[in-house]
Amino acid sequence: MTRGGFHGQILRVDLSQGRVSVESLEDDLARDYVGGRGLGSAILWRELPAQTDSLSPENKLILATGPLNGTGAPLSSRYEMVTKSPLTNTILSTNSGGRFPVALKRTGFDAIIIEGAAQNPCYLWVDDQNVELRDASALWGMNSHQTTERLLEDTSPRAAVACIGPAGERGVLIASVMNEKDRAAGRGGAGCVMGAKKLKAVVVQGSQKTPVADPERFQEAKKNALAIVSEAPITKNALKEYGTAVLINIINLYGALPTRNFQEGYFPDADSVSGETLKELFYERSVACATCSVACGRATRTANRSGEGPEYETIWALGPACGVKDLELITEANYNCNELGFDTISAGSTIACAMELSERGYLDRDTLETIREELGGELRFGNGEMVLKCTELIGRNEGFGRLLSEGSFRLASRFGHPELSMSVKGLELPAYDPRGFNAMGLAYATSNRGACHLRAYFIGPEALATPYAVDRFASEGKTALVILYQDLSAVIDSLGLCMFTIFALSPEHYASLLSAVTGEHIDGRQLLRMGERIWNLERLFNLRAGFTKKDDALPPRFSQETLPRGHSKNKVVDLEPLLEEYYRLRGWDNEGVPTEEKLAEMGLT
Repeated sequence: MTRGGFHGQILRVDLSQGRVSVESLEDDLARDYVGGRGLGSAILWRELPAQTDSLSPENKLILATGPLNGTGAPLSSRYEMVTKSPLTNTILSTNSGGRFPVALKRTGFDAIIIEGAAQNPCYLWVDDQNVELRDASALWGMNSHQTTERLLEDTSPRAAVACIGPAGERGVLIASVMNEKDRAAGRGGAGCVMGAKKLKAVVVQGSQKTPVADPERFQEAKKNALAIVSEAPITKNALKEYGTAVLINIINLYGALPTRNFQEGYFPDADSVSGETLKELFYERSVACATCSVACGRATRTANRSGEGPEYETIWALGPACGVKDLELITEANYNCNELGFDTISAGSTIACAMELSERGYLDRDTLETIREELGGELRFGNGEMVLKCTELIGRNEGFGRLLSEGSFRLASRFGHPELSMSVKGLELPAYDPRGFNAMGLAYATSNRGACHLRAYFIGPEALATPYAVDRFASEGKTALVILYQDLSAVIDSLGLCMFTIFALSPEHYASLLSAVTGEHIDGRQLLRMGERIWNLERLFNLRAGFTKKDDALPPRFSQETLPRGHSKNKVVDLEPLLEEYYRLRGWDNEGVPTEEKLAEMGLT
């Protein structure tokens, strides 16, 4: 392959046979699906029957890089992990930043396909083109920090590690894959898939440079993009100063900060858990991914421990969602999630769901006795000590943690009230109440991996007036804009870029970077068409797995219950008209199935 941005090689690892092989990357996959999320999704679509049990050896785990990884393009250090989700049974792509994505690209492989399951714990060591499967029995049971430190000793201090903690080993459905100790490919349970395969870690280092077809043109495009990112208000000031937690007070002001399992949208104690308070009390230094000028990560320290985070979503999930205002306890619960290796959003939302089930008297006697014994009392909103203890139980999949480890939908369904799970397709909603942000409701309902803000981060226009302001309660014109954001987000994930670039760059900026690195002319319209192809492919996987129009739905709370106070008071979501228009604009039929004409247009026939 001569296409810039790619090494042209895929590493295939068969854990069942203990065998590795190298394959050529097909040019049409790189051309049509960009890289990263698109490349991984296309491989999964081709190779995995959608009815495959996600925790069986037949499931595949794909680590995929984008054409901008390793080029020095601004904020170009994200990699994708693609698999079938054990939490939702949808197609899952989840990404993470840090050093690992660039180190993975420098091995000379554009993607690693992992299949089968080892009989005993192992880890994969990729040093340039030298590949080994090594025994990890001594690592099994270690947390993400301990595992990372040991593997850097055993391999190379310059290597990068992506690993699972006890949560992944013990079958927690919301388990994450952790890199650089505290960075997470967090949503959907990819860590649980690794655990089922007895794969403790992937360790990488390399010296291969990402080929750039037109270096002079690329340097100009890179310089232009960096200048814009450096001057955009969100990436220049807010994220740099306070990290993502700067959003706590902003979203609360809108009356859309989900509180007590989305029963309210205003948290009276928001300032006590804000980014400003985090910086005042626990901040040590800012942390940046490779090639990042923003440095939104926070290294923090409490009286007892230190680590990274918490980020905005984590503070919300372990704090206001559970009615908790003690930022130190939230921060330490975040450390538990990172070290034990599981998703903070799903964890906090599931604990909040359990709190509501408890307060409404829906839990059975045996469960209540277990809670009293393990948590020391009744499970109620506002108890930060109980949230901290719950994260320990989830990570070790013990006691009451076994119920929490399956996510909120399974938990609420077990006790006869699935409507109290604030999830879509089984994935918990993030920290933006759709009654306060109209477009986010449609984005959640139609997201291919379940409720997710990063599949169309419309908080930019609806809350932050970036790149322009739109009426957050209006419906007119929103559907087309959500589609645009979904398609663009698919491309950003596939390029290997951070989603925060969407606060600054336009489709033409991304197209200029991709054109220069690949050597092929691509404009903004063509770029969005690539994103549309990826989105339709993911939809096809889910349809093949048995998902239908009924799964493009929000929890009934959002259409039946108004918020009692705040600046989104008395609002509800009217999803159906938006959904009808969405299907029509997508070129899908009334049941949400892409038409033959749309498939032909996308080259997906």
